[in-house]
Amino acid sequence: MIIKPETIITTWHQLQPIWQGGEELIKIGLPHSQLAPPWQILLLGDGSPTRHLRLLTSETIEVDVIDMSLIGDILDNAPKGIEKITTPRLRRQVWLKTASGKRLAYATSWWNGNNVDEYLQNRSLPIWESLAKLHTELYRDIQGIYYGKSEALEEGFGEEGAFWGRHYLFWHRGKPLTLIYEVFSPYLSKYLGKMKMDD
Repeated sequence: MIIKPETIITTWHQLQPIWQGGEELIKIGLPHSQLAPPWQILLLGDGSPTRHLRLLTSETIEVDVIDMSLIGDILDNAPKGIEKITTPRLRRQVWLKTASGKRLAYATSWWNGNNVDEYLQNRSLPIWESLAKLHTELYRDIQGIYYGKSEALEEGFGEEGAFWGRHYLFWHRGKPLTLIYEVFSPYLSKYLGKMKMDD
């Protein structure tokens, strides 16, 4: 399937980086003065962010799907790794929020459009919950971490930036399943403490 770029809504909320790091830095972690340990566990750990958010807030985490767009073979200004997701691609954008309505994270994910329904049978569920229901074995391969600004995310979160984000590939049976880009709200400082030790 080839879709002309001019027919696609290409807006997704990418941070304008003030700072960014790659895989080597992710392996060893950041200095605590740059990113406090509880935040490093959230951003650099390989656990489910949805599960972490539920444990932190003691609330059910809901998904507000704001975009499901077939984007064909375009690269969508996505992070490195998008080329590993076979075409035709589908882009999904969501807010992760508490049952009481507080937005805690924003995520964009890219899938093969031909098999997304196999893995996201209920599109209103968080990705991890959908895949867990299918007993899908996954490896979360974190590839980039970002600290940056976004007016759209300031408005969406109702919080002043800058924000921490990351991107990673989910691997399943030795093949890349989806590329995910996540940004977390500074509101989480209520549970995790200051984002940076020198704040």
